[in-house]
Amino acid sequence: MTQSAVVSAAVLAMSIGFAAGAAPAAQQREAGRDARPAKNPLEGNAQAISNGAAMFRNRCAGCHGPDAHGYLGPDLTGFWAAGGNDGRMFDIVRYGVSGTEMIAADPTRVLDKDIWQVLAYLRTLAAVPSAPPTGDAASGERVFRANCSTCHMVNGRGGQLGPDLSRIGSARPRTGLAAKIRGTSAFIRPGYEPVTLVTRQGERIRGVRKNEDEFSIQIMDMRERLQGYLKTNLSDVTIDKQSVMPAYGPDRLPDRDLDDLLRYLTTLRGVAETAGR
Repeated sequence: MTQSAVVSAAVLAMSIGFAAGAAPAAQQREAGRDARPAKNPLEGNAQAISNGAAMFRNRCAGCHGPDAHGYLGPDLTGFWAAGGNDGRMFDIVRYGVSGTEMIAADPTRVLDKDIWQVLAYLRTLAAVPSAPPTGDAASGERVFRANCSTCHMVNGRGGQLGPDLSRIGSARPRTGLAAKIRGTSAFIRPGYEPVTLVTRQGERIRGVRKNEDEFSIQIMDMRERLQGYLKTNLSDVTIDKQSVMPAYGPDRLPDRDLDDLLRYLTTLRGVAETAGR
C-alpha cells in the first residue's frame, strides 16, 4: 500500500467512526425535543430579553448581523411571521442545521435558559412578512443546472467540489447568496478552503482542503477525487485566498438570471423541512 493510500484509508476509518455515532446522537436529539417546552417560557420577560440581547451580540451577530437581519446566516426577524414557532427555533439553536455553518450549541456551555433568553430577545425584533421575493424558481433551477450543478449538489444530484446546497435557503439570506455568486464576498465555508500543493517532483495540484494535521493533508482535487498526501512528499502547501468558485459577473450571469437563481436557491430548505410545511 502506498503512503497516499495509507492516509486515505485513515480518513475513511475516521469517517466510518463518525457515522457509527450518528444514531445515538439522533436519539438524543429526539429525546431533547420531547423534553423541551413548545413555547418559550421567558417570552416577554424584560430581564430575559436584556440578557438575550447581550448573548445575541456576543454569540450570534457575527453570522446573523447586529440587527438579526442576516449577514452570513439568514435574517431571523421574519421567522415567526413566516410560520415558525419557538420549539422549532430552539431546536435549530440547540442541534444546529445539517450541511450549514449553524453548528449545535454545546449543552455544557450553552444552557437551555440561555437559548430561551436569546429567543425572547429575537421575538422583540420580529418583523411583519416581507413582500414576496422576485424571480422565477423554475427558471432559476435551469440556471443552476447549467452553471452550478457541476460543483454543487442539491438533494443528491450534482457535484461535490463545493458545498451541498440542499438547505442553503435555511442558511443564507438572499443578499449573502448574491454577494457570493457575484464574487464580492470573501467568505469561504470551512472544509472548502482552496489549497495548492506542490510535490517534490514539481507537480501543482489545486483543490479544496478537507483535513490536515502536522504530517498530512487531505484534499478534494478539481476532478473531485479525494487525495491524501504526506507533507514530507510536498515542497509547498498554500492556502489560497481566492475561492475555486468563479465570480459570475453581469457579463456571465445577467441580472434577470441571477434573480431567478436566487429565487430558486431560497426555496432549498431540505427535504424534511419542505415536507413539513
